[in-house]
Parts: sequence; C-alpha cells; structure tokens
Amino acid sequence: MWRIWLLFDPRRTLVALFTFLFALALVIHFILLSTDRFNWLDGPRTGHVAAAQNSAMPPAQTTAPSK
Repeated sequence: MWRIWLLFDPRRTLVALFTFLFALALVIHFILLSTDRFNWLDGPRTGHVAAAQNSAMPPAQTTAPSK
C-alpha cells in the first residue's frame, strides 16, 4: 500500500479528494432542495390544496330571533 503513495503526492491527492467530496455534497444538497419532499428551507409546495383550504366561509344568518 505504501508504494501507491510513491506514485502520487499525498497533499495534492488529499486536496483533490476533499474538493471532489465537497463539490459532490453541494450537488446532492441542491438536488434535495429542488424536490418537494426534502426542501427544508421553503417547505413543500402545496399548489391547489391550499386554495381549497382557504375557501370562503358561508354567509352568516341575519334573521332576528322570534319571541
């Protein structure tokens, strides 16, 4: 195993490895942020469901009570 490090410079190899892993982590997080299920900043996009929940209330009854 030690002969592999004779072919590659350890500092340059580790810097390249950490740069690649950081870039991969950024790509994965941005992909997750673009989905509805895993967007932890904006929450899920509800669309038409929210419009149905915010429908108008029926009008109040205005009849006078009888005596």
